[in-house]
Amino acid sequence: MLSFTNVTLRRGPRALFEHATFTLYPGWKAGLTGANGTGKSSLFALIRGDLTSDTGEVQLPPGTVIAEVAQETPATDRPAVEYVIDGDRELRSIEAALAEAEQQGDGTAQAELHARLEAVRGYEARARAGRLMHGLGFSSAQEEQPVNAFSGGWRMRLNLAQALMCPSDLLLLDEPTNHLDLDAVFWLENWLHSYPGTLLLISHDREFLDRCVNQILHIENGGVRLYAGNYSDFEAQRSETLAHQQAAHEKQQREVAEVQRFVDRFRAKATKARQAQSRLKALARMETIAPAHVDSPFHFAFREPEKLPTPLVTLEEASAGYGTTPVVAGVRLSLLPGDRIGLLGANGAGKSTLMKLLAGRLPTLDGKRAEAPDLAIGYFAQHQLEQLDGNASPLLHLNRLDPKATEADLRKFLGGFGFRGDAALEPVAPLSGGEKARLVLALIVYQRPNLLLLDEPTNHLDLEMRHALTTALQGFEGAMVVVSHDRHLLRATADQLLVVADNKVIEFDGDLDDYRRWLDDRKRTRPDSAGSDSDKADQDPNSAGGRRERRREEAERRTRLQPLRREMQRAEKRLEELSLRKSALEEQLADPELYVDEKGKVRLTKILREKGEVEQELAEAEEAWLQAGEAMESAER
Repeated sequence: MLSFTNVTLRRGPRALFEHATFTLYPGWKAGLTGANGTGKSSLFALIRGDLTSDTGEVQLPPGTVIAEVAQETPATDRPAVEYVIDGDRELRSIEAALAEAEQQGDGTAQAELHARLEAVRGYEARARAGRLMHGLGFSSAQEEQPVNAFSGGWRMRLNLAQALMCPSDLLLLDEPTNHLDLDAVFWLENWLHSYPGTLLLISHDREFLDRCVNQILHIENGGVRLYAGNYSDFEAQRSETLAHQQAAHEKQQREVAEVQRFVDRFRAKATKARQAQSRLKALARMETIAPAHVDSPFHFAFREPEKLPTPLVTLEEASAGYGTTPVVAGVRLSLLPGDRIGLLGANGAGKSTLMKLLAGRLPTLDGKRAEAPDLAIGYFAQHQLEQLDGNASPLLHLNRLDPKATEADLRKFLGGFGFRGDAALEPVAPLSGGEKARLVLALIVYQRPNLLLLDEPTNHLDLEMRHALTTALQGFEGAMVVVSHDRHLLRATADQLLVVADNKVIEFDGDLDDYRRWLDDRKRTRPDSAGSDSDKADQDPNSAGGRRERRREEAERRTRLQPLRREMQRAEKRLEELSLRKSALEEQLADPELYVDEKGKVRLTKILREKGEVEQELAEAEEAWLQAGEAMESAER
């Protein structure tokens, strides 16, 4: 049990939060949310005992074992798997005592320590560590590589594996998905579901929060409040307290209109059925979500690109990589205005390589890349943050792009990205990663690109800025390619999914839930488990028995899904017919003759009545389509 009683914490003269009182019971999984700077990390420090509260009391049961992810990784040549096992501090303590007992020849102590080693599953430690590493994306061969052979992002994965290795009572995770690809995020969600202890999680990924927590601790306006439910439940509860505000209503209507325009653009395309359904579901949730963000400090939109050539970029059997080794090969892709593409695949598969190829930052090793003369690329990647001028202010960065603009106009634009007042004039160097990411996005938006290439744009962004970016992207008129482990962003903005795997780029026919199932199937048929040989034998899908079982399951699945697929196809066909009828009626309404004389007015009345009937049928068809899709999803699980 973790208990805060009347806790106040100050930073200098400012109170981060005051009179915080709440209790987390054993086994609870809570998300800690709030804007950047409100005190989330400081609350963690209070729990660890690294900070002392100004008033009140923080209580934990005696002997509580706390696990958290180390922020630094020593540049050691220690094997990665041994580094991960170090997370089990009790195990390492027993091993040290056992080594000393063996050195002293104390047989009694050795017997006792071997019994303790058995009790803490010490003999399984290496297999447990291997499974953790494999789940986070490491191959079996990487287990023995030295820690200092890994890059910074992979070292953070090792730190996460080390924290999960600890048999803890309380697990503190601060943005654990920042260095993970979507594959590893899926695995971590499953692991946290089975974690028996108490979890306190800081994350700006709403879908990750939704799937991992059942309580929300929200820091706001100097207070800490506990909400029951996941993040979506929290948004709904908070919306209820804000919905009465007129500003909330107006903002909600604008955002709903943005999504509705996006849905109307591609709803009639049967080939995009799953993406269309995801967008319609997002629209249904907007009434809940929008008021919860009415007081967001971030408000911006992409201005219309100056030109929209077609196509923007074309790849013909293109290959790219480093040196003479291709990472992606044989890529055929043509980007047109309005395209919304999400790239999926494990870290190292080649997603960033493909983005650099599209951006013209990498030459083709083979094949051809062609771009339109009026191509204007907005490219966001993590190295863009490092290329900011640390001595220059946000205002100066923007002024360099447009020297003729007035300071008032530039300040107004920067205000939409949270740089208000003196914040627009201060040097960039001391800014946090999230502030630098906001500035890079501001510079990209200001240049009115017609092609957006976004490589993990949300890594450092809080929930409010992610919401603002998602809404802005829905109104972007150019083409967009995005790499992100933020599923909410992908669901809300991407119409088409491409998977980068095995040096290839292939279109994925399905949504993110299908992709998760595809990953599970791929792991079953291509095991690279870090577990024991007996585990692998038990799970071998390529044995004769395994193949028979798979064929039987696939046959049952096809039989079960066949009537649902037919229902889905009927619903799609009906929806497409009605959408075309609505479009035809809207074209008729553009005829000036309808508004000239009485004869035209009679015809106008008839068309309006028919349009009203079609819109009613369209609403009913959409509902039937959604229900058919949900039935398919349930049956496929």
